[in-house]
Amino acid sequence: MDVNMFLVAPSDSAEPDPGLCCSPLSVSALDEAEAESLAAVLKALADPVRLRLVSIVASSPEGEACTCDLPDAVGKSQPTVSHHLRQLVDAGVLEREQRGKWAWFRLRPETLTALCAVLGDGLVCVPAPGAARPAAGQPAR
Repeated sequence: MDVNMFLVAPSDSAEPDPGLCCSPLSVSALDEAEAESLAAVLKALADPVRLRLVSIVASSPEGEACTCDLPDAVGKSQPTVSHHLRQLVDAGVLEREQRGKWAWFRLRPETLTALCAVLGDGLVCVPAPGAARPAAGQPAR
């Protein structure tokens, strides 16, 4: 399966369901399940604090961020940051790894690449750091 075309549905399970696929919006209309899946990811990203958290994690030199550093980075309380991080993990945007007392978060670039691919052919999708880059002369998806 082409990871550039799957969209992760929110769930309580640690593993996303890669069976939910969406064609670009310009190719075919979404069915109800596809629309709900896409809306869940967009809803998770449609918050300024969550966008900042994604940006902080994605731009960190190590490609991950400790939850201990995030409240100060966004100027919010730990419970508020934890709530927003949970929403992003549930939507498949971030993945979480527990290391002792602290949780560490990494971007799931395949979700953002899939989101870009679904939103249309007119967009140029640039792979996130750590994601596979297209070969020379090949279009980015």
